[in-house]
Amino acid sequence: MKLYLKPGSCAMAVHIALEEAELTYEIETVDLATKQTASGEDYLTINPNGYVPALVLDDGEVMTEAVAILLYIANLAPEAELAPSPGSKAYFELLSHLVFITTELHKNFSPFFKPNSGETWRAMAQKNLNARLSLMNKHLATRDYVAGERFSVADAYLFTVLSWSRVVHVSLSPWPHLERFVARIAERESVQCAMQAEGLK
Repeated sequence: MKLYLKPGSCAMAVHIALEEAELTYEIETVDLATKQTASGEDYLTINPNGYVPALVLDDGEVMTEAVAILLYIANLAPEAELAPSPGSKAYFELLSHLVFITTELHKNFSPFFKPNSGETWRAMAQKNLNARLSLMNKHLATRDYVAGERFSVADAYLFTVLSWSRVVHVSLSPWPHLERFVARIAERESVQCAMQAEGLK
């Protein structure tokens, strides 16, 4: 398999999951401004959406969208226990957390990465982000992981999104449980490997 990514983007969650699952894969970076891959391919021929991640499967099919790819990896390597059994109540609870991370956290970070975002848009995003971070902080007050009692693909995604706070200068200090979560997950071997491969450490 081949994972197309931009270092530090949401594709890092997929990168971490691939490491956790101990699957065989390679990575290739994408310049999202020019839509060219590191090897000179037109990325739009791989993923017409133009953003990352994209995972080329062993059979040549291309899978897109972080949540779908994360669940695919979890199902591909059930022995890694990155997600509960498909169809179980716990599985849908995990899906609920993944949707929250992608729609309520990921999307509210987006304006801070866009230089043409107006102050009104940023202020609104900051207000929404603060409220959502508070909810997740409360959720993690009595648990080590987002879903269940062990690391899952939701933790890989949440860690990745929260790591953006350093890049856009959004302090997590008002949310101590999130700070502790980031510090703890950062120590995992899978995270260290992914970050090193992406040139982030």
